[in-house]
Amino acid sequence: MEERVLANHLLEEEQTAEGSLRPHTLDEYIGQARMKESLRVCIEAATRRGEPLDHAIFYGPPGLGKTTIAHIIAKEMGGDIRSTSGLVLNHAGDLAAILTNLQTHDVLFIDEIHRLPAGVEEALYPAMEDCQIDLVIGQGPAARTMKLDLPPFTLVGATTKAGALTSPLRERFGLVYRLDFYTQEELEIIVARSAKLLNVAMEAEGAKEIGRRARGTPRIANRLVRRVRDFAEVKAKGIITKQVAHDALHWLGVDGAGLDEMDRKILSTILEKFNGGPVGIEALAAAVQEEKTTLEDVYEPFLLQSGYLDRTARGRQLTAKAFQHFGKSRESDLFG
Repeated sequence: MEERVLANHLLEEEQTAEGSLRPHTLDEYIGQARMKESLRVCIEAATRRGEPLDHAIFYGPPGLGKTTIAHIIAKEMGGDIRSTSGLVLNHAGDLAAILTNLQTHDVLFIDEIHRLPAGVEEALYPAMEDCQIDLVIGQGPAARTMKLDLPPFTLVGATTKAGALTSPLRERFGLVYRLDFYTQEELEIIVARSAKLLNVAMEAEGAKEIGRRARGTPRIANRLVRRVRDFAEVKAKGIITKQVAHDALHWLGVDGAGLDEMDRKILSTILEKFNGGPVGIEALAAAVQEEKTTLEDVYEPFLLQSGYLDRTARGRQLTAKAFQHFGKSRESDLFG
């Protein structure tokens, strides 16, 4: 019960923090051009027919805009959004309580949908296909089932582990999109937009410096903007120049490559304790004192995408780029 309450609290806290900076329409949404254009066409077609948008699922690393796009879909379709998480839907009755309160063209957003219990997932199938849900009334020999009709709605799922989805669930989504890391240019636009919304004086070079170190992730870019703003207000009269951004990011422990303290800890641990790898994920998780799933879902995607880490059949190992980042030109430098 405590885990469920905590998950709800964290979800609400994250939504509140990002709410003021979140784009509200597809035109405002920066990046993911192919996904955005495909959605634009599908939304317009569904609107012309007076139908809900087909069920959609978005997958990719955390912070790339999966929750944001769910809110945009609801707004573009003229409905409301109801958000929950696969972690907190413990029973089919939890799902039924949400579904029966939806209105026509509303969006049900389920974050980390791969974590749905089997019973809840089974109850979701008829809701997705036939807009119906089966309810069990009573207990024991007197128990009976009753079908409830649901209004036409759109289910939007988000997951950081597409491979963990069951085939029956995955095949019921008509729209499937992968979200990729953002380019530096896209992040610069996001940083500049967020600074404007926060009424922060920021020079173009300051936005460029923050965008360059945001790990290809809008959520991180927005978090850095807020923290650099704090630094600038105290140390630099509130104006974010390139130098102010550089000093603030150094204060935050974000280096010139966008690596934070945990990134460097992971890489340096592989470098120093495991001679550059390969090393198994369990051994690495124990060495850095972090959960295996956190390493796989939060840190590894950026390190892999950025070319600092390789994932092989034997385990994780550093690339030449990682050796250079730590001042090693080749692996032989480790051994003298």
